[in-house]
Amino acid sequence: MRRSRFLLFMTLAAVAAIVFLVLDGCSGQEVETKTEGPSSSFQVIDEAYKLIKEKGVYPVEGDALVEGALRGMADVIGDPYSTYFTEEEAKAHKESLAGERVGIGAEITRSNGKFIIVAPVKSSPAEKAGLQPYDEIVQIDGKRLDGSSLQDVVKRIRGKEGTAVKMTIYRPDLNKHLELSITREVIPVKTVTGKIIEQRGEKIGYIAITMFGEDSAAEWKKVTDELIQKGAKALLVDVRGNPGGYLHSVGNIAGSLLSQDTVFAHMQEANGTLTPLVTDSSKKFAFDEKLKNIPIALLQDKGSASASEVLSGALKDLKRGYITGTTSFGKGTVQETMDLSNGGEMKLSTHKWLTPKERWIHGKGVEPDLEVKQNDLFKEHVRPVMEKYKEGDFHDDIAYAQRLLIGLGYGVERKDGYFDESTVMGVTDFRADAKLDEGDVMDRKFFTALKEKVEKFRKDEKNDEQLQMAIGYLHHKISNK
Repeated sequence: MRRSRFLLFMTLAAVAAIVFLVLDGCSGQEVETKTEGPSSSFQVIDEAYKLIKEKGVYPVEGDALVEGALRGMADVIGDPYSTYFTEEEAKAHKESLAGERVGIGAEITRSNGKFIIVAPVKSSPAEKAGLQPYDEIVQIDGKRLDGSSLQDVVKRIRGKEGTAVKMTIYRPDLNKHLELSITREVIPVKTVTGKIIEQRGEKIGYIAITMFGEDSAAEWKKVTDELIQKGAKALLVDVRGNPGGYLHSVGNIAGSLLSQDTVFAHMQEANGTLTPLVTDSSKKFAFDEKLKNIPIALLQDKGSASASEVLSGALKDLKRGYITGTTSFGKGTVQETMDLSNGGEMKLSTHKWLTPKERWIHGKGVEPDLEVKQNDLFKEHVRPVMEKYKEGDFHDDIAYAQRLLIGLGYGVERKDGYFDESTVMGVTDFRADAKLDEGDVMDRKFFTALKEKVEKFRKDEKNDEQLQMAIGYLHHKISNK
């Protein structure tokens, strides 16, 4: 017997984000899976398998041939959300929404073939062991990283709880190599955070949901309870960049904001049959009843997809919340994922999901009630850069710096990566403002100061135009209550 799960799945190639939603009530459904050897009911497949194994000049493992056939069958459908996962891939995708992971707790990026520590997580094993931003990972357990991908490096760092990983790192500030031994621990993964924003004498509860994970509903309850106790008179829910998650999690969260027995979405089968998804009072999550009447504003952008769109679509159709930002991604299909006998999974699009008003937003997205474009600095992935560049050079790192300088108001005329005269002037002015050594080059000090300047800009709520517009709406609702 094998387990079958319904998934609402979104893939964003630009950020390589893959997440999925499990339909509440179906996670334990059992279906029978017949397993056989390489033999199939299609003679031509058996013939090809036998020819490759017996006559091919290049040796190929039988398992690899089977997995190639499985992947090919999924690919030929032409649906980007239907795919085959190997056992390792299936495990990684399940871990992506787990409430905790085992590791060292550090963000890593790849820059010019080097693997750089962006930052260790606070109180994590990485921080306790002394790992610092800009440390370059040179070796893991005595083996160099030449030819490795970022995924390979992350995989080698992860392991069983309580075991140690030995890392050789190069620290630029000391110009020396260091040996660190870091014991892997369980790292909690928080998907919901909140705080009070107080403006014009009113308290607004701000809640950010990074994805709808297994424990998101419980985290939502804890955060909303705290915000209500602190006197929040309205809620601002931020799902910008949230690629999706478990459907039962978004269902529980939507249920805390809507009346019982309210249809928050529909599932549609291939034959057109609609099944309403209805909110239900959960004994597991005794949400504060004030949530059902408190003013709501939701922030979204083009990176908000799947489960995020279920929530925004429900709030908009039911006129329960005000949507601010830009049109969402537009992911309206549902996948069913089924375990296979080789440990892998086959994921197929089997349903559509529709909003309460039976709108299919696939390829269209959920339009905001108030469209507000964001400063381009909020779209950039701020990263450490270790290289040095001068006038006349051409590189993607230079284009990255040019975009940041333009966003900060420096008069750089190009953003294609060519270090021209206007870029020289921008760099010179920035170095002077940042009180760096005089010069007109992009070096590590320059990139570090630029990164810090942009992070400071983004942390200032006054610069977040979408946030400010949503707060303005909530102030209007509070004053008219």
